[in-house]
Amino acid sequence: MIEGISIYEILALTSILFFIGVYGFITRKNLISILISVELILNASVVNFVVINKYLYPDMLQGVYFSLFIIAVAAAETALAVSIIINLYRQISSVEVKDTETMKY
Repeated sequence: MIEGISIYEILALTSILFFIGVYGFITRKNLISILISVELILNASVVNFVVINKYLYPDMLQGVYFSLFIIAVAAAETALAVSIIINLYRQISSVEVKDTETMKY
């Protein structure tokens, strides 16, 4: 693996990153903060794909391809979510989740 860092340390770090993202997704009331939490979850999965691929199959690149696909999907998801949040802000002048319930269609 990497000199001085074992796979267990990296997986522990990505698990912590994943659960910080889940906690933020569940507890946050701001749409931007929820989007950042989703990005943390996706980044933890990307690092896991690369690390597990490097550990199990060091000569193959499937984990890297999956990671690039996830990064591309995350970029598209972020662009779409930010555009939706901007439109919501223009309509109701707030990015809080509770204020979206009172929105008129």
